[in-house]
Amino acid sequence: MAHRSLDQLDKKILRLIAEDARIPFLEVARECNVSGAAIHQRIQKLTNLGVIRGSQFLIEPEKVGYETCAFIGLNLKNPEAFEDVVAALEKIPEVVECHYTTGEYDLFLKIYAYNNNHLMTIIHDKLQPLGLSRSESTISYHAVIDRSLPIADIAFSNKSGIDDDYDDDNEQE
Repeated sequence: MAHRSLDQLDKKILRLIAEDARIPFLEVARECNVSGAAIHQRIQKLTNLGVIRGSQFLIEPEKVGYETCAFIGLNLKNPEAFEDVVAALEKIPEVVECHYTTGEYDLFLKIYAYNNNHLMTIIHDKLQPLGLSRSESTISYHAVIDRSLPIADIAFSNKSGIDDDYDDDNEQE
């Protein structure tokens, strides 16, 4: 995965839209002291580069009945079946994240379930048939930190090609 060069304007735009994805582009333009067209072009560029994947509304799982959040480490009987297992996991709506990992597990999942009984049903009826040699579950009581990546701390390449840490105090507009 390639590192993308971001200048100060890109980072300021990212910071503003990360705080509020519904902020009007003209307000972003005013904050950045550039034209609305420049903001449209920059956001399109950031989208085309894959820096921005889109915008979305965040739904609180507990508010819609998903009271159990679990992290599950999976070990596959046949590790060569990664692609088939991932394709099957994509069809399980309660699986909201799936990671290839180093260490103890072949795959690491984040799952939401209505309750512990629902979680047990997901594990036994949907995960075990995928060819697991074992799984290990950890239930989360509550996320004490849940945030987006801080844009201010991302290094960017300046004109000299040297990566510098972004510093709000030294920002030039």
